[in-house]
Amino acid sequence: MTPLYDRDGWLWLDGEWQPWREAQTHLLTHTLHYGMGCFEGVRAYAGEQGTHLFRVAEHTRRLLDSAHALDIPVAFDEAELIEAQRQCLVRNELRNAYLKPTVFFGAEGLGLRAKDLSVHVMIAAWNLGDYISAEAASLGLRALTSSWARHHVNISLCRAKTNGHYVNSMLALNTAVKAGFDETIMLDPEGYVAEASAANVFLLRDGVLHTPEVTSCLQGITRDSVIQLARDVLGIEVRERRVTRDELYTADEAFVTGTAAEILPLRELDGRHVGARAGAPLPAQPIAEDSVTAQLQGLYRRVTRAELDDGLHVFAPWLTPV
Repeated sequence: MTPLYDRDGWLWLDGEWQPWREAQTHLLTHTLHYGMGCFEGVRAYAGEQGTHLFRVAEHTRRLLDSAHALDIPVAFDEAELIEAQRQCLVRNELRNAYLKPTVFFGAEGLGLRAKDLSVHVMIAAWNLGDYISAEAASLGLRALTSSWARHHVNISLCRAKTNGHYVNSMLALNTAVKAGFDETIMLDPEGYVAEASAANVFLLRDGVLHTPEVTSCLQGITRDSVIQLARDVLGIEVRERRVTRDELYTADEAFVTGTAAEILPLRELDGRHVGARAGAPLPAQPIAEDSVTAQLQGLYRRVTRAELDDGLHVFAPWLTPV
């Protein structure tokens, strides 16, 4: 795999375009040392109607909200940042891509006071490729409940997509991967399900879709998309509430959602096979085509690629043409 730094293209930094290979920042950049910054992950999809950014307005608003919550002033408004993301795709000739707008402090000084520091905004875009193996995406993820708790709401800014938060996620995920799992499920400080390492969690039980309320987990934009698709298109009741890990064990279906992950089924948690009422292990097999998970995967794929027939035209505002 080609390293991210070793490629042709252009990056946007503070309103200017820089050649990809020449982009750099100083080793004493404050955010590198203290993690004080925020970012977004945005997807662009190609379809028969061309390339579109998916829910870029919501992502950009969350980026600015994150910066505001962190008390970081940003010199660019939402419209400027959205246009920069569009141009990032055009200049790099990308159709299916992942974009990473990031706000970070400069290298004028170090220390916790973060005083008299410049604020920078950069945007990079590249072809993401497969987020996870095709087999895992089809058969479902094997997950391990993490011993690392998710942030408490009064310890960190859980609504902000902050650089430093992801140390918590990486500790949890790396522990699970080393133990032979694909993903981890993190609990909040009170022991309720929060989210996966970088994705929200859903479970289906008796025809009702449940997802943890937004407290210690990020208010995911893919999460919101799935809630609207389930309610408005499939007519499924969705309840946002506290969820316990044993509810995932005994769910009829479970899946995780995120910008990079999209919608991925969860087939196993802590050795329990999701959807199995007997204790015996089940052979791994693709999720059923008529399952709610598969239906939502199909709807999400159609909407992101601007296939807005059969009543899906109401989701057109989610798409920004490139």
